[in-house]
Amino acid sequence: MTTRRTLLAGMAATATLAAVPARAQGGRLDLIAGTYARLGGQGLYKLPARGRGWSVGAADPALKDISFGVSRGPMRYLVRESAAGRLLATDHQGKILADLPSGGDDPCHVALNRRGNLLAVANYSSGTVAMYPLAAGLPQPPIVRRHKGTGPNKDRQSAPHAHWVGFTPNDRFCHSVDLGADTIFAYPLDSGEIGEPVVAWRAPAGAGPRHMAYHPTLPLGYVVTELANTLVTLDAQADGSFTTRATTSLLPPGWTGQSQAAHIAIDSAGRRLYASNRGHNSIAVFDLAEDGTATLAQHIDCGGNWPRFFLLIEDSGQLLVANERSGDVTVFDVTVDGPVRPTPARLAVPGVVFLDKA
Repeated sequence: MTTRRTLLAGMAATATLAAVPARAQGGRLDLIAGTYARLGGQGLYKLPARGRGWSVGAADPALKDISFGVSRGPMRYLVRESAAGRLLATDHQGKILADLPSGGDDPCHVALNRRGNLLAVANYSSGTVAMYPLAAGLPQPPIVRRHKGTGPNKDRQSAPHAHWVGFTPNDRFCHSVDLGADTIFAYPLDSGEIGEPVVAWRAPAGAGPRHMAYHPTLPLGYVVTELANTLVTLDAQADGSFTTRATTSLLPPGWTGQSQAAHIAIDSAGRRLYASNRGHNSIAVFDLAEDGTATLAQHIDCGGNWPRFFLLIEDSGQLLVANERSGDVTVFDVTVDGPVRPTPARLAVPGVVFLDKA
Protein backbone atom coordinates (compact mmCIF):
# COMPACT_ATOMS: atom_id res chain seq x y z
CA MET A 1 0.00 0.00 0.00
CA THR A 2 1.38 3.40 -0.98
CA THR A 3 1.68 5.90 1.86
CA ARG A 4 2.27 9.61 1.73
CA ARG A 5 5.90 9.02 2.71
CA THR A 6 6.52 6.47 -0.03
CA LEU A 7 4.73 8.72 -2.51
CA LEU A 8 7.12 11.54 -1.66
CA ALA A 9 10.11 9.25 -1.99
CA GLY A 10 8.92 7.96 -5.34
CA MET A 11 8.39 11.47 -6.66
CA ALA A 12 11.87 12.54 -5.59
CA ALA A 13 13.49 9.53 -7.21
CA THR A 14 11.73 9.78 -10.56
CA ALA A 15 13.54 11.41 -13.43
CA THR A 16 11.67 13.86 -15.61
CA LEU A 17 10.53 12.27 -18.86
CA ALA A 18 12.18 13.80 -21.90
CA ALA A 19 9.85 15.39 -24.41
CA VAL A 20 9.97 13.91 -27.90
CA PRO A 21 8.10 15.03 -31.00
CA ALA A 22 5.13 13.01 -32.12
CA ARG A 23 5.73 10.78 -35.11
CA ALA A 24 4.79 12.30 -38.43
CA GLN A 25 4.73 11.53 -42.12
CA GLY A 26 6.31 14.26 -44.22
CA GLY A 27 6.06 16.70 -41.33
CA ARG A 28 2.43 15.81 -40.61
CA LEU A 29 1.29 14.36 -37.31
CA ASP A 30 -0.23 10.92 -36.98
CA LEU A 31 -3.13 10.87 -34.50
CA ILE A 32 -5.07 8.44 -32.33
CA ALA A 33 -8.78 8.39 -31.47
CA GLY A 34 -10.41 6.92 -28.36
CA THR A 35 -13.93 5.54 -28.74
CA TYR A 36 -16.86 4.12 -26.79
CA ALA A 37 -17.71 0.48 -27.52
CA ARG A 38 -21.43 1.06 -26.82
CA LEU A 39 -21.48 3.50 -29.76
CA GLY A 40 -19.73 1.14 -32.15
CA GLY A 41 -16.11 1.97 -31.42
CA GLN A 42 -13.76 -0.97 -31.92
CA GLY A 43 -10.94 0.36 -29.73
CA LEU A 44 -8.20 2.98 -30.03
CA TYR A 45 -7.99 3.96 -33.69
CA LYS A 46 -4.89 5.03 -35.57
CA LEU A 47 -5.36 8.09 -37.80
CA PRO A 48 -2.33 8.15 -40.13
CA ALA A 49 -1.42 11.50 -41.68
CA ARG A 50 -2.20 11.83 -45.39
CA GLY A 51 -1.12 15.11 -46.94
CA ARG A 52 -2.89 17.85 -45.04
CA GLY A 53 -5.43 15.40 -43.66
CA TRP A 54 -5.77 11.96 -42.12
CA SER A 55 -7.17 8.55 -42.91
CA VAL A 56 -8.82 6.08 -40.53
CA GLY A 57 -6.58 3.13 -39.78
CA ALA A 58 -6.94 0.02 -37.66
CA ALA A 59 -8.39 0.00 -34.15
CA ASP A 60 -6.67 -1.75 -31.26
CA PRO A 61 -9.36 -3.92 -29.57
CA ALA A 62 -7.23 -4.19 -26.42
CA LEU A 63 -7.79 -0.48 -25.87
CA LYS A 64 -11.57 -0.14 -25.83
CA ASP A 65 -13.52 2.62 -24.05
CA ILE A 66 -10.52 4.96 -23.86
CA SER A 67 -12.08 8.30 -22.93
CA PHE A 68 -8.91 10.35 -22.37
CA GLY A 69 -5.14 10.19 -22.31
CA VAL A 70 -1.86 12.10 -22.22
CA SER A 71 1.60 11.37 -23.57
CA ARG A 72 5.11 12.24 -22.43
CA GLY A 73 8.29 10.95 -24.02
CA PRO A 74 7.98 7.24 -24.84
CA MET A 75 4.93 6.77 -22.59
CA ARG A 76 1.20 7.18 -23.06
CA TYR A 77 -1.29 7.12 -20.18
CA LEU A 78 -4.90 6.20 -20.99
CA VAL A 79 -8.05 5.76 -18.92
CA ARG A 80 -10.63 3.07 -19.66
CA GLU A 81 -14.02 4.50 -18.74
CA SER A 82 -15.96 1.76 -16.99
CA ALA A 83 -17.16 0.76 -13.56
CA ALA A 84 -14.01 -0.12 -11.63
CA GLY A 85 -12.05 1.85 -14.23
CA ARG A 86 -8.46 1.27 -15.30
CA LEU A 87 -5.36 3.37 -15.90
CA LEU A 88 -3.23 1.95 -18.71
CA ALA A 89 0.36 2.90 -19.48
CA THR A 90 1.42 2.00 -23.02
CA ASP A 91 4.19 2.72 -25.47
CA HIS A 92 3.43 4.51 -28.73
CA GLN A 93 2.79 1.22 -30.50
CA GLY A 94 -0.03 0.44 -28.04
CA LYS A 95 1.78 -2.21 -26.00
CA ILE A 96 0.35 -2.20 -22.46
CA LEU A 97 3.17 -1.74 -19.96
CA ALA A 98 1.04 -1.24 -16.84
CA ASP A 99 -2.63 -1.80 -16.01
CA LEU A 100 -3.81 -0.42 -12.64
CA PRO A 101 -7.15 0.41 -11.03
CA SER A 102 -8.09 4.02 -11.74
CA GLY A 103 -9.09 4.61 -8.14
CA GLY A 104 -12.81 4.75 -8.85
CA ASP A 105 -15.58 4.38 -11.40
CA ASP A 106 -15.72 5.81 -14.91
CA PRO A 107 -12.39 7.65 -15.17
CA CYS A 108 -12.72 10.47 -17.69
CA HIS A 109 -9.65 12.71 -17.44
CA VAL A 110 -5.93 12.36 -16.75
CA ALA A 111 -3.08 14.85 -16.36
CA LEU A 112 0.71 14.88 -15.87
CA ASN A 113 2.61 17.44 -13.86
CA ARG A 114 5.36 19.48 -15.54
CA ARG A 115 8.16 17.46 -13.94
CA GLY A 116 6.66 14.26 -15.29
CA ASN A 117 6.78 12.40 -12.00
CA LEU A 118 3.15 12.57 -10.88
CA LEU A 119 -0.05 11.67 -12.71
CA ALA A 120 -3.65 12.41 -11.69
CA VAL A 121 -6.89 10.71 -12.75
CA ALA A 122 -10.45 12.02 -12.32
CA ASN A 123 -13.08 9.32 -11.73
CA TYR A 124 -16.50 10.70 -12.60
CA SER A 125 -19.04 8.32 -11.07
CA SER A 126 -17.21 7.76 -7.78
CA GLY A 127 -16.15 11.40 -7.36
CA THR A 128 -12.56 10.39 -6.66
CA VAL A 129 -9.12 11.57 -7.74
CA ALA A 130 -6.18 9.18 -7.86
CA MET A 131 -2.55 10.39 -7.73
CA TYR A 132 0.12 8.07 -9.13
CA PRO A 133 3.85 8.57 -8.58
CA LEU A 134 5.78 7.60 -11.69
CA ALA A 135 8.95 5.50 -11.51
CA ALA A 136 10.86 5.36 -14.81
CA GLY A 137 7.59 6.45 -16.41
CA LEU A 138 5.51 3.62 -14.94
CA PRO A 139 2.62 4.42 -12.55
CA GLN A 140 2.92 3.12 -9.01
CA PRO A 141 0.00 2.33 -6.65
CA PRO A 142 -1.94 5.56 -6.13
CA ILE A 143 -3.18 7.72 -3.30
CA VAL A 144 -6.97 8.08 -3.74
CA ARG A 145 -9.05 10.94 -2.38
CA ARG A 146 -12.84 11.28 -2.48
CA HIS A 147 -14.65 14.57 -3.00
CA LYS A 148 -17.61 15.71 -0.95
CA GLY A 149 -20.59 17.77 -2.02
CA THR A 150 -23.78 17.84 -4.05
CA GLY A 151 -25.76 20.32 -6.13
CA PRO A 152 -29.41 21.19 -6.73
CA ASN A 153 -29.74 19.24 -10.00
CA LYS A 154 -31.03 15.91 -8.66
CA ASP A 155 -30.37 14.05 -11.91
CA ARG A 156 -26.74 15.14 -12.29
CA GLN A 157 -25.59 16.38 -8.88
CA SER A 158 -26.77 13.91 -6.27
CA ALA A 159 -23.11 13.03 -5.57
CA PRO A 160 -19.66 14.41 -6.41
CA HIS A 161 -18.46 13.82 -9.97
CA ALA A 162 -14.80 14.60 -10.65
CA HIS A 163 -14.59 15.55 -14.33
CA TRP A 164 -11.17 17.17 -14.90
CA VAL A 165 -7.74 17.29 -13.28
CA GLY A 166 -4.77 19.54 -14.01
CA PHE A 167 -1.52 20.73 -12.48
CA THR A 168 -0.63 24.40 -12.20
CA PRO A 169 2.34 25.48 -14.34
CA ASN A 170 4.57 25.63 -11.23
CA ASP A 171 3.44 22.18 -10.04
CA ARG A 172 2.42 23.61 -6.66
CA PHE A 173 -1.21 22.49 -6.94
CA CYS A 174 -3.36 19.92 -8.64
CA HIS A 175 -6.91 21.12 -9.31
CA SER A 176 -9.95 18.94 -9.87
CA VAL A 177 -13.19 20.23 -11.36
CA ASP A 178 -16.23 18.51 -9.86
CA LEU A 179 -19.54 18.75 -11.72
CA GLY A 180 -21.63 17.18 -8.98
CA ALA A 181 -20.29 19.31 -6.13
CA ASP A 182 -20.26 22.60 -8.10
CA THR A 183 -16.67 22.99 -6.93
CA ILE A 184 -13.05 23.18 -7.99
CA PHE A 185 -10.91 21.37 -5.43
CA ALA A 186 -7.20 21.97 -4.86
CA TYR A 187 -4.50 19.55 -3.76
CA PRO A 188 -1.44 21.42 -2.40
CA LEU A 189 1.74 19.61 -3.46
CA ASP A 190 4.60 21.67 -1.99
CA SER A 191 5.22 19.18 0.80
CA GLY A 192 5.13 16.21 -1.57
CA GLU A 193 2.23 14.76 0.40
CA ILE A 194 -1.27 14.28 -0.97
CA GLY A 195 -3.71 15.51 1.62
CA GLU A 196 -7.46 15.87 1.53
CA PRO A 197 -8.85 18.20 -1.15
CA VAL A 198 -9.63 21.79 -0.17
CA VAL A 199 -12.19 24.06 -1.82
CA ALA A 200 -10.54 26.37 -4.35
CA TRP A 201 -13.72 27.80 -5.89
CA ARG A 202 -17.48 27.40 -5.61
CA ALA A 203 -19.50 27.61 -8.80
CA PRO A 204 -23.01 29.05 -8.79
CA ALA A 205 -25.42 26.38 -7.55
CA GLY A 206 -26.40 24.03 -10.34
CA ALA A 207 -23.80 25.34 -12.82
CA GLY A 208 -22.04 21.98 -13.07
CA PRO A 209 -18.42 22.93 -13.87
CA ARG A 210 -16.85 20.40 -16.25
CA HIS A 211 -13.48 21.32 -17.79
CA MET A 212 -10.88 23.98 -17.08
CA ALA A 213 -7.87 25.54 -18.84
CA TYR A 214 -5.03 27.59 -17.38
CA HIS A 215 -3.97 30.72 -19.25
CA PRO A 216 -0.47 30.09 -20.66
CA THR A 217 1.10 33.28 -19.24
CA LEU A 218 -1.38 35.01 -16.90
CA PRO A 219 -2.59 33.93 -13.41
CA LEU A 220 -6.03 33.01 -14.78
CA GLY A 221 -8.18 29.96 -15.22
CA TYR A 222 -11.19 29.45 -17.48
CA VAL A 223 -13.97 26.99 -16.66
CA VAL A 224 -16.82 25.75 -18.83
CA THR A 225 -19.96 24.85 -16.90
CA GLU A 226 -21.80 21.92 -18.45
CA LEU A 227 -25.21 22.61 -16.93
CA ALA A 228 -25.26 26.42 -17.05
CA ASN A 229 -23.46 26.61 -20.44
CA THR A 230 -21.14 29.41 -19.39
CA LEU A 231 -17.49 30.36 -19.60
CA VAL A 232 -16.22 31.60 -16.23
CA THR A 233 -12.97 33.56 -16.05
CA LEU A 234 -11.17 33.04 -12.74
CA ASP A 235 -8.33 34.98 -11.11
CA ALA A 236 -5.82 32.53 -9.63
CA GLN A 237 -4.54 33.23 -6.12
CA ALA A 238 -1.18 32.23 -4.63
CA ASP A 239 -2.85 29.76 -2.26
CA GLY A 240 -4.36 27.77 -5.13
CA SER A 241 -7.83 29.28 -4.85
CA PHE A 242 -9.75 31.24 -7.48
CA THR A 243 -12.03 34.26 -7.50
CA THR A 244 -14.62 34.93 -10.20
CA ARG A 245 -13.76 37.71 -12.63
CA ALA A 246 -16.43 37.32 -15.33
CA THR A 247 -19.12 34.96 -16.62
CA THR A 248 -20.13 34.74 -20.29
CA SER A 249 -22.71 32.57 -22.03
CA LEU A 250 -21.39 29.91 -24.39
CA LEU A 251 -24.62 30.02 -26.41
CA PRO A 252 -26.00 32.66 -28.79
CA PRO A 253 -28.40 35.25 -27.38
CA GLY A 254 -31.97 34.03 -27.39
CA TRP A 255 -31.16 30.39 -28.09
CA THR A 256 -33.44 28.21 -25.95
CA GLY A 257 -32.66 24.61 -26.88
CA GLN A 258 -31.00 21.99 -24.70
CA SER A 259 -27.22 22.07 -24.66
CA GLN A 260 -24.30 20.94 -22.50
CA ALA A 261 -20.86 22.53 -22.62
CA ALA A 262 -17.98 20.07 -22.92
CA HIS A 263 -14.35 20.85 -23.74
CA ILE A 264 -12.12 23.95 -23.59
CA ALA A 265 -8.68 24.83 -24.96
CA ILE A 266 -6.48 27.93 -25.29
CA ASP A 267 -3.79 28.50 -27.92
CA SER A 268 -0.18 28.72 -26.75
CA ALA A 269 -0.05 32.49 -27.28
CA GLY A 270 -3.06 33.11 -25.04
CA ARG A 271 -4.89 34.88 -27.85
CA ARG A 272 -7.77 32.49 -28.59
CA LEU A 273 -10.03 30.27 -26.49
CA TYR A 274 -12.29 27.53 -27.84
CA ALA A 275 -15.19 25.71 -26.14
CA SER A 276 -17.63 23.10 -27.44
CA ASN A 277 -21.41 23.02 -27.07
CA ARG A 278 -23.20 19.66 -27.26
CA GLY A 279 -26.81 20.13 -28.33
CA HIS A 280 -26.22 23.50 -29.92
CA ASN A 281 -23.50 21.51 -31.73
CA SER A 282 -21.05 24.34 -32.10
CA ILE A 283 -17.60 25.58 -31.22
CA ALA A 284 -17.63 28.93 -29.42
CA VAL A 285 -14.56 31.01 -30.26
CA PHE A 286 -13.35 33.76 -27.92
CA ASP A 287 -10.69 36.41 -28.41
CA LEU A 288 -8.52 36.91 -25.33
CA ALA A 289 -7.27 40.43 -24.58
CA GLU A 290 -3.85 41.16 -23.09
CA ASP A 291 -5.38 41.03 -19.61
CA GLY A 292 -7.15 37.75 -20.37
CA THR A 293 -10.63 39.20 -20.89
CA ALA A 294 -12.65 36.84 -23.10
CA THR A 295 -14.85 38.29 -25.86
CA LEU A 296 -17.05 36.07 -28.00
CA ALA A 297 -15.86 36.21 -31.61
CA GLN A 298 -17.76 33.42 -33.34
CA HIS A 299 -19.98 30.37 -33.17
CA ILE A 300 -19.32 27.78 -35.83
CA ASP A 301 -21.30 24.61 -36.48
CA CYS A 302 -19.28 21.57 -35.37
CA GLY A 303 -20.25 19.66 -38.52
CA GLY A 304 -21.67 16.73 -36.58
CA ASN A 305 -23.59 15.79 -33.45
CA TRP A 306 -22.38 16.13 -29.85
CA PRO A 307 -18.85 17.65 -29.97
CA ARG A 308 -17.43 16.06 -26.83
CA PHE A 309 -13.77 16.88 -27.53
CA PHE A 310 -11.55 18.78 -29.96
CA LEU A 311 -7.83 18.90 -30.67
CA LEU A 312 -6.09 22.16 -31.58
CA ILE A 313 -3.02 21.63 -33.81
CA GLU A 314 -1.38 25.02 -34.00
CA ASP A 315 1.55 24.04 -36.22
CA SER A 316 -0.79 23.32 -39.12
CA GLY A 317 -3.57 25.75 -38.13
CA GLN A 318 -6.23 23.07 -37.69
CA LEU A 319 -8.93 22.21 -35.19
CA LEU A 320 -10.26 18.63 -35.17
CA VAL A 321 -13.64 18.05 -33.51
CA ALA A 322 -14.67 14.64 -32.13
CA ASN A 323 -18.45 14.38 -32.60
CA GLU A 324 -19.50 11.55 -30.30
CA ARG A 325 -23.06 10.81 -31.43
CA SER A 326 -22.55 11.19 -35.17
CA GLY A 327 -19.32 9.18 -34.95
CA ASP A 328 -17.09 11.46 -36.97
CA VAL A 329 -14.17 13.84 -36.77
CA THR A 330 -14.54 17.16 -38.60
CA VAL A 331 -11.62 19.42 -39.53
CA PHE A 332 -11.50 23.22 -39.35
CA ASP A 333 -8.90 25.77 -40.39
CA VAL A 334 -7.88 28.24 -37.67
CA THR A 335 -5.67 31.34 -37.52
CA VAL A 336 -4.51 33.50 -34.65
CA ASP A 337 -7.05 36.25 -35.23
CA GLY A 338 -9.24 35.27 -38.20
CA PRO A 339 -12.48 33.31 -38.22
CA VAL A 340 -12.55 29.53 -37.84
CA ARG A 341 -13.48 28.01 -41.20
CA PRO A 342 -14.94 24.58 -41.97
CA THR A 343 -13.31 22.20 -44.45
CA PRO A 344 -14.85 19.29 -46.35
CA ALA A 345 -12.65 16.82 -44.44
CA ARG A 346 -14.54 14.26 -42.35
CA LEU A 347 -13.33 11.03 -40.77
CA ALA A 348 -15.75 8.25 -39.83
CA VAL A 349 -14.79 7.10 -36.31
CA PRO A 350 -17.72 5.43 -34.46
CA GLY A 351 -18.18 6.62 -30.87
CA VAL A 352 -15.20 9.00 -30.98
CA VAL A 353 -14.64 10.88 -27.70
CA PHE A 354 -10.92 11.67 -27.61
CA LEU A 355 -8.11 12.68 -29.96
CA ASP A 356 -4.38 13.01 -29.44
CA LYS A 357 -1.09 13.08 -31.28
CA ALA A 358 0.25 9.57 -31.87
